[in-house]
Amino acid sequence: MSLTALTLSDASDLLRRKSVSSVELTRAVLARIEAVDPQIKAYLTVTPERALAQAAAADARRAQGEDAPLLGVPIAVKDVICTRDVRTTAGSRMLETFVPPYNATVVEKLDAAGAVMLGKTNTDEFAMGSSTENSAYFTTRNPWDVARVPGGSSGGSAAAVAADLAFAALGSDTGGSIRQPAALCGVAGLKPTYGRVSRYGLIAFASSLDQIGPFGKCVSDLALVLQAIAGHDPRDATSLPAPVPDYAAGLEPMLDGVRIGVPDEYFIAGIQPGVENAVRQAIEIMGGLGAAAQRASLPHSDYALPTYYLLAPAEASANLARYDGVRYGYRHASASDLMDQYLQTRAEGFGPEVKRRIMLGTYALSAGYYDAYYLRAQQMRTLIKQDFDRALSTFDVLVCPTTPTTAFKIGEKSDNPLAMYLADIFTLALNLAGLCGATVPCGFAGGLPVGLQIIGRALDEATVLRVAHAYEQATTWHRRKPAL
Repeated sequence: MSLTALTLSDASDLLRRKSVSSVELTRAVLARIEAVDPQIKAYLTVTPERALAQAAAADARRAQGEDAPLLGVPIAVKDVICTRDVRTTAGSRMLETFVPPYNATVVEKLDAAGAVMLGKTNTDEFAMGSSTENSAYFTTRNPWDVARVPGGSSGGSAAAVAADLAFAALGSDTGGSIRQPAALCGVAGLKPTYGRVSRYGLIAFASSLDQIGPFGKCVSDLALVLQAIAGHDPRDATSLPAPVPDYAAGLEPMLDGVRIGVPDEYFIAGIQPGVENAVRQAIEIMGGLGAAAQRASLPHSDYALPTYYLLAPAEASANLARYDGVRYGYRHASASDLMDQYLQTRAEGFGPEVKRRIMLGTYALSAGYYDAYYLRAQQMRTLIKQDFDRALSTFDVLVCPTTPTTAFKIGEKSDNPLAMYLADIFTLALNLAGLCGATVPCGFAGGLPVGLQIIGRALDEATVLRVAHAYEQATTWHRRKPAL
């Protein structure tokens, strides 16, 4: 097996035993990026000089006796997360030349852990999309079939891990943007509880929904990265001052005594038969590991999609008001007056999907419509959260498909926003409720990966990872590689 095909955990073991140096590991991944990424287009920016300098520093720390799971391991970062002295575009022309003067808290934590940053991965513009087709620069391709999307908005990070262009990656999840692309690319992904990981330095889309989380080739990798980035951050007012457990230590191969709920509402008409079959077989396997699976109900699930697409655009319209050509980013060069500068800058700097959501959000918040739309959506959000609270008072986790279909073809849904929004129908309710959830590969349908979603209580990532790990260890889906 080549070095780049290793999991993060295996690469870390090699580094610990000094069988390979971080510089050798980093050179191997950079060489694969040079060879394969022109086909996949996972990266917006690659930082080889910085990566090799960090790798040399990591080797020096190991030579002095230091040891840590991420020390010297190459990792990618989604391009909505600020990185000091490295261009951070959010996939938008509006921030094409933006070079942050500071690091996001998660990047600081990765630096402290000794991780090596390979570069910044492609994203739908301002994380708005389900396919990475909305990036202002190019579309990332699914490593399993380059004619298909990798999912979104963290499609670059998911594709990078699936194609062995990084050992792990960071993404952001506002309505499923870690879990959905992870499922479509056949890798593991984790959306932590809202507040578990600091959002300081994350370019905001919808502030009450956004959450940074990891992609990995296996659940152990998710546990190691989450361990490094979780914890309270006084610079983020929504960060939770909760203790961080040892996630890796809690991983077990069996599920004795675990109560699993299977929500009826997540097996809807229109779900791809191959997806449903793979998920139901996965539930049977989990039963064989000692878990007790029963039917569950989340009765307000039908309202999750419209609720999300009122609240998320409303928050986006407020967050993106700052991009006006005066304070941030792109500025129209020859405006006749201030208003013309606003109009021209935003017309040229934003792409169609971002404009669509700003208009939706502005309408929902406007005088005369606030009570009819935004307020009612907030009330429905409470009912959706109460559904999850009731179900998770009976069950330890809920399991369901991550996506209704496997990866769709590039361009297939570009002209139909509603069809595109349905790609996240099984993931976005979790963000409304602020809970944690993971996805792991559970089979293939038509030669494309299928994801199994595991939903847990707030701050109970340990149980989610334990269940995901036990299932993963009983199967081999996560070991399959796309032919590249």
